This record gives sequence, structure tokens and C-alpha cells, in this order.
Amino acid sequence: MKHSLQLKLSQNLTMTPQLQQAIRLLQLSTFELQTEVQQALEENPMLEQDDEAYQNTIEDKSPGENPPDQQQNNPEASNETITAQDDQHLDMENNQSLPDELSVDASWEDTYDISLPANTNNNTDNSGNDFLENQSIAGNTLQEHLIWQLQNSPVSDTDMIIATALIDAIDDDGYLTESVEEIYQSLQGELDIEDDEVEAVLHRIQHFDPVGTGARNLSECLLLQLDQFDEQTECLSEARIIIKQYLNLLGSHDYARLQKKLRCNEQHLHELITFIQTLNPKPGDAISANKAQYIIPDIYVRKINGVWKVSLNPEATPKLKINQLYESHLKQAGRGKDTTYLRNSLQEARWFLKSLQSRSDTLQRVGEAIVKRQRLFLEYGDEGMKPMVLRDIAEELEMHESTISRVTTNKYMHTPSGVYEFKFFFSSHVSTVDGGECSATAIRSMVKKLIENENPKKPMSDNKISSFLVKEGINVARRTVAKYRESMMIPPSNERKRLA
Repeated sequence: MKHSLQLKLSQNLTMTPQLQQAIRLLQLSTFELQTEVQQALEENPMLEQDDEAYQNTIEDKSPGENPPDQQQNNPEASNETITAQDDQHLDMENNQSLPDELSVDASWEDTYDISLPANTNNNTDNSGNDFLENQSIAGNTLQEHLIWQLQNSPVSDTDMIIATALIDAIDDDGYLTESVEEIYQSLQGELDIEDDEVEAVLHRIQHFDPVGTGARNLSECLLLQLDQFDEQTECLSEARIIIKQYLNLLGSHDYARLQKKLRCNEQHLHELITFIQTLNPKPGDAISANKAQYIIPDIYVRKINGVWKVSLNPEATPKLKINQLYESHLKQAGRGKDTTYLRNSLQEARWFLKSLQSRSDTLQRVGEAIVKRQRLFLEYGDEGMKPMVLRDIAEELEMHESTISRVTTNKYMHTPSGVYEFKFFFSSHVSTVDGGECSATAIRSMVKKLIENENPKKPMSDNKISSFLVKEGINVARRTVAKYRESMMIPPSNERKRLA
């Protein structure tokens, strides 16, 4: 084999550590970025929080950025106002001086006036939303809730073991996933019991909170909840008959046959159905272990003097700076061996700050490009959404599609009409009669509006909706309408049928 030397030219793309860091920070969500920043502060002594920059950002926000209509549509703004008023109220209370002596039988109310905030007696805040909405108890699952009630009930050791086995077989919706016979057989080797003892313990669990838990089917679940009503309750007996015998007719919305079976008129049947709908088919949902997921918007979109403006959320933008004290010591120390660690830390800190700035600049540019293209959506709602793909923004900003994909992942935009993920503004399209395009979001909005305005006694079929949209100039097939309807969790026409 002959050896030889050859000269070959080629181009390679090398991912430097700085570029890798910039790409990784770009695709992080706000919560993930906060974790990354905290880790950097702990590991790099040359980085520190820039509290002055954050305070200046908050103080520089002009009142014009929050117009009155924006504040009314933003429940968070009203909550902040209430919180500020409550803090002021507490400060006034704390400033009261304590008397030197109090009588033995004196109460706090006798000495101080206790006044509650104006909205304390109401369960709703200024925005009309329940203040307990979206609240969850961390770590409290349905099984733990049932076990807690079991431990506070007078039961024997044997019943405790049986009840624990039954509770383990209850799913998150509150239904028993195993039969009594299966649970009885699994306990035979451990306990000397009969199957009717398991049934008796199950009956006791079924009356725990939430009522209906431990039911083996929907009918039993609803009947258990009906048992909590007074026997003199109107519609109670007939509701039991429907649930025991005609639940399938109710589920298929076959109201004509249901009227014949019950021998009642349409008005009375409507009252019975309304009463049954007050029951909970999934009682386990009342006790959920799912924590509320809160979203911090990355950018704010506001309409100022008729122009849509995009600004970064100052609370979501990290405010970091180089530690001036360490940097000055490093300059004085020169380039000795003892300063190697600090010099490397300083370089890493500068790279990190540059990556953060690049992330903010890219977010700002992409947000402005999206708002520019989707102005009609911000003005008129879903029906104003224009079809848009990643390539459209990438070509406008002269970036790669993969970069736009990273920027739009887990990033959120706060608008006067709500908070939306960046990806929400990208949707497919269908053609129109005049050769134009209509976005899938706009079509979904049209389908939803047609269904909301339909006759509940004669709901529109997917084919009828498709025909209506074709008449409006939008070429959409029946199966496409069905796909959009299912994506919005809207049942088919036969299940949407109502008496009134």
C-alpha cells in the first residue's frame, strides 16, 4: 500500500460552547430560564443580581402603557390592586399602639376595630371570578383523602385492611376498578372473611366525601348522590327511575322515547334532566392532586394610540451584571496563576450575559413579526387569524426555521384578549373560492359560532356546516369540519340535541 499526502478543502459547522449555550437558553421557558439563572448565580462568583436595573425598569413604565380597557380585561391587575390595599390596611392596623395593660377577660375585638376588606364577604373579586378558582391542595390525592377519613372513623382492624384494599382500587375519577369478588379473593389468604363483609365496607366508603366515590358504574355513582337528597325533594323519584332504567336513552338524547317511557310532557322532562345534570359523574375530580399551572408571559402586547406595541416582560427578563468588586480586584491582580479561576469565570459570565441579551432581542423581534402579521386577530378575534407558518417569520427576520421553532416553544404573549402561546398564531390553511387562504383557527371559530347559534332541538350536522361554509366561499370538507369540531371537544349533532 502506497502512502501519499493530499490537500483537501471542506467546510464544517462547529458548534462552539458559546453558540450551544445561546441555543439552549433560547429554547428554555421562563420558569426553566429562572432555574438556569439561579444556577449560574450560585456557580459563578462574577455574576450578581442587578437590582437597580430591575427597579428602574418598573419605575420607568408610563401610565399610558396600561389603558383603562386593558386593566379591566386583566384580572391580575385588579388582584394586585386589592393586594396593595390589603397591605396598606394591615400597615395601618400594625401602627396602632398596644395598651400597657389589658383586663383578663378582654378580647381583641374589644380593644381594636377589626374591619375586613370590601370584597371579603363575597366569594368573587372585582373581575367576577371565583377567588378559589384554580386552587389545589398540594399532595392531597383522592386516595389520601379517603384514607384520612377512614382513619378518623370507628372501624375494626379487619375493616381497616379491607377498606385500604378497596381504596387502592379506586381510580382518580372515583370509580372502583376491581370487582368485589376480586378484592375478596386477594384478601382470603390474609383474613378470614366473607364476601359480604367486603361489600359492607365498600358501602361505607361510598358515603365518604366526595359522595359517589367507590361506585362500580355511572348509574350507581349517580344513585349514591341522589341518596343524599331529602325524600320530599321534587323530581327525586322520577330521577331515580331514569338513572336505574333509562340511562342509555338519556345518554343518547333519545328524548322522544324517554317521554313515552315516563309518560310526561316535554317541560317536565326538561326539569328532570336539569336536576340530574346537577350530579357529578366523576366525583373524584373534586379532589385533585394536579397543581395549578401558572404562566408568566414573555412579552406584552398593548394598543397605544391606535398602534400595537410589543414589549418584553421585565419580570421575566433576568437582570444580571458583572460583579464590579471582583472585576476591579482581577484587574489589579494582573494575570497570575492565582487569578485563572476568576478570569475564566469572568469570561463565562460575559458569554452568559450576551446569550441572555441575544435571547431577549430574538424574542422581541419574533413577537413584533407575529403581531404585525396577526393584527386582525388582535382587533377582531379568532376569525381574523391569518394562516402563517414558521417559514414566513423565518424569511422576514432572515433566521432559520429551527430558530423560530425554538423561540415559539413554551413562550407566551399577553394580549388584551388573553394569554397565548406563540405557536397558537401558527396554523394551517384551506383555500377559498376567490383563490385566497383561510386559517384553521378562523374556521374553528366559525364552526363554533354556528354550533352555538344552532337550534338545540335540531342541531347542525357536520355535512350541513360544511355546506354553509362552502356557500361562504370556504372550501372545507365534511371530514375537516368533524376534525375541527373534535379538536374543540364538541360532541356530534346527535349528542348535542336538547329539549330547549
